[in-house]
This record gives sequence, structure tokens and C-alpha cells, in this order.
Amino acid sequence: MDMQTGWNENRAMLRGTVTADPVWSHETHGVVYETFPLTVLRLSGSEDTINVIAPKELLEEYPVKAGTPVEVEGEVRSFNNKSGTGSKLVITLHAKSIKPGEGPNENRLTLAGVLCKPPVFRRTPLGREICDLMLAVNRKYGRADYLPCISWGALARCCGELEVGDGVRLEGRLQSRAYTKLENGQSRQRTAFEVSVMRLEGVET
Repeated sequence: MDMQTGWNENRAMLRGTVTADPVWSHETHGVVYETFPLTVLRLSGSEDTINVIAPKELLEEYPVKAGTPVEVEGEVRSFNNKSGTGSKLVITLHAKSIKPGEGPNENRLTLAGVLCKPPVFRRTPLGREICDLMLAVNRKYGRADYLPCISWGALARCCGELEVGDGVRLEGRLQSRAYTKLENGQSRQRTAFEVSVMRLEGVET
């Protein structure tokens, strides 16, 4: 991995189809936010469904509803879910712009930040190499987003050699993955969101 300059980037662009009408999400500092699911097709035919959060004012400029093809640019955000139900770490796409989705589905992002947990390298029962990373990306105003990332094959082996505190810049896609979790003796369907890493390089912190 070559060392490059660059620090604390968070840029994402998803082009796909809105699969449900926007609904109220929350209000902060007098700004009302709404949320809607955006489904993006992979080249393999699989789908990723990402929750988008957008200011209501932005959605008034470009209204969307179920079935609308859109292109959303923004930042990947995380927050801790303290409700006791669902995933503890919630990952969303915070929209900065929304426009008509012209062209094929697309899902790409660029992140730069620092590793905040030791990498976890493992092999599947079929021998596929995987490495899990947790990347902290600072926002402008003192907070940080903690984003789970996953890499494969030769890139996973490189990621397994990283250490906490290392700065990295990566390119990839934001993906959703269904899984089953046992809670109070019952199996429940959950969805995990993570960054699938395509390229990664070191950056100077």
C-alpha cells in the first residue's frame, strides 16, 4: 500500500430506485429530516438497500416517492442505537444532493480516516480470505463516524497487517447484508451495513 496524502474524506454517490415513500426521521437544531430506502443493483444482480436521510427542505426541492429513480450524493454516517432493538450501530447515507437517476445503477464511495480497532483477519470454511476493519472518519465539527469495512482476498491479507491508529484511504461500495441473530431464544432477521473495500492505501495522519 503506497502512502498518499489526504485525510478524513467521506464522499458517496448512489444511483438506484426509491423503494418506499419518505417518512419522518428526526429533528435537530430546527431542521426536520426524512428517511427513505434506496435500492441499488449490483452487477451480479444482487441488491443493496440503503437507508437515506435527507433534510425535508431538500426533498421539497426534489420530491421522491416509491419507484422514483434517483442519484444521491452525500456522506456515510453512523450512530449508536440505544433503543435495545435492531442493530447497535446504524449506518445511513446522509444526503447532500438528490437529482434524477439517469443511467445505470451505481454505488461508490471514498473514505479516509483512521483504524480504531485491530483488524480481524479470517478464512471462511471454503478458504476465502476476509478482513474486517473499523474506520473512524472525523466530521467537521468534532464528531466522528465509525464505519465497518470488509475486504477480500489479497487485499484482506494486506489489511490484516494494519494497526490501530493507521490512516487509510479507501474506495468501495456501501452494501447491505441480511443475517439471522438469536435473541431470547428466537431467531430474528437483521440487516448489517458495511463498506465493501475495492481499493485501499495508507495516508499520513
